[in-house]
Amino acid sequence: MTAPRRVTPMRASARGSATVPVRRPMHAAPDVRQHHARAMPSQRKATPQQRRRRRLRSKYLPYMLVLPAALLEIAIHVVPMLVGVWMSLLELTQFHIQDWSTAPFVGFGNYSATLDVNSETGKALLHSFGITVLYTSLSVFISWLFGLSAAVFLQRPFRGRALLRTLFLTPYALPVYAAVITWGFLFQRDTGLVNHVLVDQLGLVDGERPFWLIGENSFWALLVVSVWRTWPFALLCITAGLQNVPTEMYEAAAIDGAGFWRRITAVTLPSLRPINQVLLLVLFLWTFNDFNTPYVLFGGSAPPEADLISIHIYNSSFSTWDFGTGSAMSVALLLFLLLVTAVYLVITNRRRIHA
Repeated sequence: MTAPRRVTPMRASARGSATVPVRRPMHAAPDVRQHHARAMPSQRKATPQQRRRRRLRSKYLPYMLVLPAALLEIAIHVVPMLVGVWMSLLELTQFHIQDWSTAPFVGFGNYSATLDVNSETGKALLHSFGITVLYTSLSVFISWLFGLSAAVFLQRPFRGRALLRTLFLTPYALPVYAAVITWGFLFQRDTGLVNHVLVDQLGLVDGERPFWLIGENSFWALLVVSVWRTWPFALLCITAGLQNVPTEMYEAAAIDGAGFWRRITAVTLPSLRPINQVLLLVLFLWTFNDFNTPYVLFGGSAPPEADLISIHIYNSSFSTWDFGTGSAMSVALLLFLLLVTAVYLVITNRRRIHA
């Protein structure tokens, strides 16, 4: 037996005999509203326990997201740094490397021997430090100058700009070891391309072919490789900074009669000041701590003219097996870089505030 069908009330139309259904008012179907209210739980009021959970989740969620990165940072950087500080307080040589507990505790003896400029160790470290400062200063300045020049040159659109930009950024994308090994072949005395061009093709060097990887020329060979590797990064950063300089500023300067160099000094450089502050600091830290370039270029034992402090610390630790002295040099280098960074940031922040 089938259920009776609900009959919808009908009413006559005013224009004829046709009938239209009569709409029921909303209060005539309370069960429908209750069904919709039960189907939308998000509109119900949350309980105190649910609110407490939401507050805790919103409070601790950022810390939970940062926790994996913080643990990796501690494991990769903080723990080895603390171990290096502890090693600098020990007379850790090849006789105690197997069991550190047998290494005598010397306190700051390694630091006093390292920083004593009258000792052979102190003189060698001071010589390496001077070479590193000169090498870093020249490399950072030339890399920044090349990056600025190329960024200004590529600022205006022209045919082939994308291809040139890709070629300029290629050294930054190449693996360090492959690129430096290639430069090592180029600097070979008898079969290298550099001597072939300078001596055989252009005739700029008379007499015997020069050595580039030993002697006085080794410093300039290392500087060339360093600039070749780092100036594309300066180009990338400065190009990104130039995108935020309004073209109206250049147009206004041109209307006022400013030439090319005047626009560079009055518009471009002041606009790039925040970018240059960070860029110069990053280039300084990278170049001062650079180990891969001299190690691969000279095969682990750099000549005295190119004895950077990173290679000097490496040789002091692994060539003589004096890990205590090498660790003391590393800690002293870390403190020096922290001091330079702090002074640089204070000076730049003061200039920005007064500006």
